[in-house]
Amino acid sequence: MENVLIRNRWLVVVGAIFIQLALGAIYAWSVFTKLLTDEEGLYRFSATQAAWIFSAGLATFAIIMVLAGKWQAKAGPRVVSLAGGLLLGLGYILGGFFGSTFWAQLFFIGVVGGAGIGLAYVVPIAVGVKWFPDKKGMITGLAVAGFGFGATIWVKLAGSWFGGLLNTTQVFGLPGVQSVFVIYGIAFAVLVFMGSLAMANPPEGYIPVGWTPPQPTGSTSNGAVDFTSARMLRTPQFYMLWSVFIFSALAGLMVIYCIKLFGIDALSYNGVANAGVITGTAMAWYAIFNGLGRIVWGVVSDRIGRKAAIVAMTFFQGALMLAMYHGFIHIGMALGFIIAASVVGFNFGGNFALFPAITADYFGNKRVGSNYGWMFTAYGIAGIVGPQLAGLFKDAAENSNDPKVWMAPFIVAGAACLLGAVVMLLTQPPKQLPEKKEKLEQRPPDRVIKKRERASVA
Repeated sequence: MENVLIRNRWLVVVGAIFIQLALGAIYAWSVFTKLLTDEEGLYRFSATQAAWIFSAGLATFAIIMVLAGKWQAKAGPRVVSLAGGLLLGLGYILGGFFGSTFWAQLFFIGVVGGAGIGLAYVVPIAVGVKWFPDKKGMITGLAVAGFGFGATIWVKLAGSWFGGLLNTTQVFGLPGVQSVFVIYGIAFAVLVFMGSLAMANPPEGYIPVGWTPPQPTGSTSNGAVDFTSARMLRTPQFYMLWSVFIFSALAGLMVIYCIKLFGIDALSYNGVANAGVITGTAMAWYAIFNGLGRIVWGVVSDRIGRKAAIVAMTFFQGALMLAMYHGFIHIGMALGFIIAASVVGFNFGGNFALFPAITADYFGNKRVGSNYGWMFTAYGIAGIVGPQLAGLFKDAAENSNDPKVWMAPFIVAGAACLLGAVVMLLTQPPKQLPEKKEKLEQRPPDRVIKKRERASVA
């Protein structure tokens, strides 16, 4: 099955977008939060509980990606992406049938669905970098752009298109939220299956026509090195990049979780009519710009360098998060809210083009699937801290409808992004050790060798 010939490498991009359209479901979570946290509604979850379902999905997604990177290197990309699509679909379908409680949604949507996303997500990135070593920034952006655009589709389908599935649908007699879970689960499985058909690695030693692999320079490794995951995890550069990813992703994930709740509080408090409609529009534009940001930042990084792009992205995101409350929301500007959400989404999307590309640059193209799995654990940590930060402040507020309760988490997120820009400025690419020295480093200590020798003699 993995030997299917791909005659045009752009077919891989098309398959990647199909897969990522389904995986972007996790970014549509905020469309459900208003119904889940309605104090007079069916579920009556707290804001923190709704955040935990989202956080569980993000954390499971990141953890499983480590395993997926190793598995796809052995089993091949198509098998792993198919397994991810089936697991994602199953999680949402079961969440629909049995998700009437917090614990059921936490497990089926958060853990099972998140595991499916984690399995499938790394495949288009790893396959794309191997087919497009000449355009790594652009291709990683395109490969994951569907993730952001997919969120737009799922948000609008649930909330407003055709009357909104949340308002018009009751499949199998299930209430709106659970009905949408069932419908989405089926759609996710079908989309990932279609995209997986194009997931195949290029022939060994493949080089695009007319492209000459660059040699490492002092400012970048250009992917010409070849670090194993174990070797990568012993470099300070990995932990510097990893921390920057945490700081940058934290801000975007916090906004994804709270944009609906925060927007309604802030706009209603300032007397803006139709706050719910405006926040729904802002969510859709956030997702659209999230997808665009992946492409644009990827292309920009191919021109100005990955390091410069990450510094610029994190700095702009930090400045915007610090200005978000007073600059746009406090004065009650509906348009300002939509613009702010769009720019946050644009910068946040850049993470998913820039960090896989810089992982390939710094640690090699060959093992980017497994190496990026480790790098992506940063996203799992940000997925817990960001939404929980917003949820805890919201639940702790005495006046839960006062938008001032949101100011503190935005300040924390903004400061984290600015810190990330500083750390990135200080980061330099690692150098591959000479082959003999690296093999010597990987040998077990002398005492272990002697112990083995004694055991063999015995």
